[in-house]
Amino acid sequence: MAFPARLVRVALLLLVALSFCAGTHHGPREFRKALGSGSDKFGLVVRRSIAEAPADINVTTNSSFILAEHRTFRKDPLNSFDRYTGGWNISEVHYWASVGYTAYPLFIVALLWFVLFFLLMIGITCYHCCCPHHSYSYSKVAYALSLILLILFTCAAIAGSVVLYDGQGKFNSSTTTTLDFVVSQANFTVENLNNLSDSLSAAKKVDIGQFLLPPNTMGQINEIQGKLNSSATDLATRTSDNSEKIRKLLNRVRIALIVISAVMLFLAFVGFLASIFGLKFLVNILVVFGWIMVTGTFILCGVFLLLHNVVGDTCVSMDEWVAHPTEHTALDDIIPCVDPTTANETLTRTREVTSQLVNLVNQVITNVSNRNFPAAATPFYYNQSGPLIPLLCNPFMADLSNRTCTRGEVMLDNATQVFRSFECQTRTVSGTEICTTVGRLTPRIFGQMAAGVNVSLGLYQYGPFLVQLQDCTFVRDTFTNISQNYCPGLEMHSKWVYIGLALVSTAVMLSLIFWVIYARERRHRVYNKQHKHDPMGGNA
Repeated sequence: MAFPARLVRVALLLLVALSFCAGTHHGPREFRKALGSGSDKFGLVVRRSIAEAPADINVTTNSSFILAEHRTFRKDPLNSFDRYTGGWNISEVHYWASVGYTAYPLFIVALLWFVLFFLLMIGITCYHCCCPHHSYSYSKVAYALSLILLILFTCAAIAGSVVLYDGQGKFNSSTTTTLDFVVSQANFTVENLNNLSDSLSAAKKVDIGQFLLPPNTMGQINEIQGKLNSSATDLATRTSDNSEKIRKLLNRVRIALIVISAVMLFLAFVGFLASIFGLKFLVNILVVFGWIMVTGTFILCGVFLLLHNVVGDTCVSMDEWVAHPTEHTALDDIIPCVDPTTANETLTRTREVTSQLVNLVNQVITNVSNRNFPAAATPFYYNQSGPLIPLLCNPFMADLSNRTCTRGEVMLDNATQVFRSFECQTRTVSGTEICTTVGRLTPRIFGQMAAGVNVSLGLYQYGPFLVQLQDCTFVRDTFTNISQNYCPGLEMHSKWVYIGLALVSTAVMLSLIFWVIYARERRHRVYNKQHKHDPMGGNA
């Protein structure tokens, strides 16, 4: 059953690089284009799965509404670098290829840096092994310039580490806040479904003046209760499991980014000091370590750039889906809409039970409480007297369409207070309550009627919630909230993270090069001072 067990996956769309949590998929849905032709007698738009579509309807991806079409119009390396035209679709490999292509410059830089610097280190090692006699020529300009650039790049690395640390904190806060919101929406759905199930269960126990609900209604209530409980349990379980997995993953990403920012800051600072003080062996160790760290940081930067683009695509897609809720889109596999069959069945059953409970109360009022029976007519006689009790308003017609209350009828929301004014004081005679004051309801009958009214009111109030689930108003509101309140922060802070990674990796890469250059120039300057006795460090 395609119940709202995908609510948590909305969070995963926004945290797409943090691993998607896949559940069972629905089939794509075919939506009615015209509201009038596609609504049932309750005014609900009927949305059917492809399995329910008639044989002459062919639902294909080609006829789907393309989400974020212009934003996702990127080159696809898996399709001869032609432009990808399928729009946002996380289940499409070509979408991932095209969005991954946006980060290819950073992956290329990482590869070139890793290979070329490795070859450079091999070349330098071979040179020192094959040519033991070295020239100690020295240039003042090269010495001063390398020192200035080393200081500049070290400062840039420190700034990059600060940006990265600040960005990861805000990114973690944004993702966690978004996840909390989606989980709260899922929990809200579970709570309402459980409350509705409890109301249906309470309806079966209502016994007003020895009047009960029909047996067939009892069986229908049991059936729909089972579906509601199953859906609520499934959603609650998935929400708990998925949210826990995401929180653990978010925490690991946060720790990893903190460690990277701290290590890169430490590397830049220690490398700078080692170069300044001419610690050649330490510089060589830091160069090798920095070579690996820079490569990994560039790759991670590319991953976060990919994440940033997917988050942007997802936010645009949600906006477009909200604007075109009846179109078939790639979001149909993950939107948390209730299965239409279950929604309509539940809505019908709640209306039937509400109507029957109201009729049950009115039967007791009309046939028992408002009649003056002789004393021998037990158990219907209990010395009822006084003004007649007004009838309870039935909010539904016989065909379960909405009904307007007539003058003199009591509304469900204040019926308990109205009926209480007709309660009499009683004494027990042969096990039966008999009124000793003016009134038409004994405390026992009043309590049973109040229970019936409360159950009817509860079922009536949950009707709009079911409508919102069925016609996806609930989902549209959720997507609109995410788009307006959470997407800006997610996009901005994911951008800060990849900018911080790019800045720190580039700065450390260049610092690493100038560690070697400055250490060489410093060594040559000291050598020339010692052997030429030139305090200005002139050329050899």
